[in-house]
Amino acid sequence: MAETKTSVVGAPAWLDLSSSDAQGSRDYYSKVFGWKVEVNPDPQYGGYAMAQLNGKDVAGIGPAMSPGAPTAWTVYIGVKNADETAKKATEAGGKVIAPVMNIGSQGRMLVIQDPSGGVLGAWEPGEMKGAGVMQAPNSMVWAELNSRGVDQAIPFYKEVFGWTEKKSEMPEGQPPYSEFQQHGESVGGATAMNPMVPAEVPSYWLAYFGSDNVDKKYEEALAAGGKEMLPPMDFPGGRFAIVQDPQGAAFGILDFKQ
Repeated sequence: MAETKTSVVGAPAWLDLSSSDAQGSRDYYSKVFGWKVEVNPDPQYGGYAMAQLNGKDVAGIGPAMSPGAPTAWTVYIGVKNADETAKKATEAGGKVIAPVMNIGSQGRMLVIQDPSGGVLGAWEPGEMKGAGVMQAPNSMVWAELNSRGVDQAIPFYKEVFGWTEKKSEMPEGQPPYSEFQQHGESVGGATAMNPMVPAEVPSYWLAYFGSDNVDKKYEEALAAGGKEMLPPMDFPGGRFAIVQDPQGAAFGILDFKQ
């Protein structure tokens, strides 16, 4: 299990779920991934709950910040300076949709939107450095941008986070796949939105959780109340599936084959 003991900069450091039914979401993910989820009793955190895997923080689950807001996962990239990140995002042609805010003594956060519409968080650590475990079963193992303007989005992220790009050609009829890299290591992916996706679906970042058996975990996710979005299938790097939770948030299940 890959434990994270220090601050992560330039790569996914945290993720959380903003839910229209936080209790329902806590119950669902506890069943699917075996998380122990406890709500922070301090009123300043607004009912935010920390999910743990084997005693390590793995994700957050909280109530939606505004009535009617869709339930969705947000991936946060670790940064040294949240204010500087906000400035870079604006200068690179994006938007700051949730301005820099202090989260008690835990750290500082903001949420940005790339020129194609994809939404991503940024986390400047305080006492909370980020997830205590990643790259392990039942924790986040990958994040991927599905974009309606990927050629606009990729230069944006290069500018904001200093990422480089590794592009791979895909089988005939499929768009190229780009990997965002930091110091030569892949930290996320980006691809053009599949034309079969309904037009009303905007660009989005999708979080994937690890599993040693995608098919079994997929069935467990459906049995707990999830809905099928994409059944298990192979790809050159392994096997994956995509599920929608009972509250409407999408997430992936992924097994990287070495």
